[in-house]
Amino acid sequence: MKLAFDPSMYRDNMSIEDMIYKTADLGYKYIEMSPREDFIPFYKYPKVDKAKIQSIKRCLRDTGLEISSLLPVQYWAGPDESARQSAVRNWKRAIEIAVELDVDLMNSEFSGSKYQPVECEAKFIQSMDELMPVFEKEGIRLNLQAHPYDFIETNTGAIDMIRALDKDWIKLVYSIPHAYFYDDGIGDVGKHLDDAGDLLDQVLFADTYNHKAAYGLRYIVNPPDAKVTVHQHLNIGEGEIDFDTIFRKLRETKFDGIATNAVFAWADQPKASSDFMIKAMKDGLRGLDIR
Repeated sequence: MKLAFDPSMYRDNMSIEDMIYKTADLGYKYIEMSPREDFIPFYKYPKVDKAKIQSIKRCLRDTGLEISSLLPVQYWAGPDESARQSAVRNWKRAIEIAVELDVDLMNSEFSGSKYQPVECEAKFIQSMDELMPVFEKEGIRLNLQAHPYDFIETNTGAIDMIRALDKDWIKLVYSIPHAYFYDDGIGDVGKHLDDAGDLLDQVLFADTYNHKAAYGLRYIVNPPDAKVTVHQHLNIGEGEIDFDTIFRKLRETKFDGIATNAVFAWADQPKASSDFMIKAMKDGLRGLDIR
């Protein structure tokens, strides 16, 4: 099992090179290359050239760090057709970058809008029809996660869509801080992992609160019917997720994918957060082959 770090808390105050060195200094062997403006930005065309790719590879060689996965987030399921076409173009460039970085795994979100699920599903399938041959040609695997606000927010919805695509190289990302969206506020993480079964390839670790609790008043927004979607990425133990069950299930199934520290909440104290999370994750996953 690979223990990886999503360095988003360093995204806005460090160069990409310094971010790589910092990730190694924190004690990780693997880094998830998540969106940043000078690399592969959210929803925009990648901003990296051959010189930058060579610089990244030098830093990886210097530190011994490896990229666990490359994470683009694009509007490939958005209802607007011109935006969808741009997203597909951006994805193709991101795949080229993955190949140049010797990365064979990318992970992403379904994107689109929860308020137009039928239209967004059709756009997503159209995008995948265009992109799956590119993934296969380049030998790149893909992991997908349901995300709050996406046209697929539930765990079962993500599993059903991945099975519908019917490619052995497309697997599931289980994002723990999204658990209360996965089943409308129940947060039954044990069932989520059981349902995922052989599709589970990547787990994002962070805690969160149940946004459905307190009769829906855990988060109060004004006006009451405002279309907002809220969750957190906290340190383990700072929210309400049942991590005992998560760790037990992963140990029982001898999980051998990627376990990523995906805490974003503490950019004012990132090292303390990372130190805590490394220990908590290693303690919880004790007995597994952690690389």
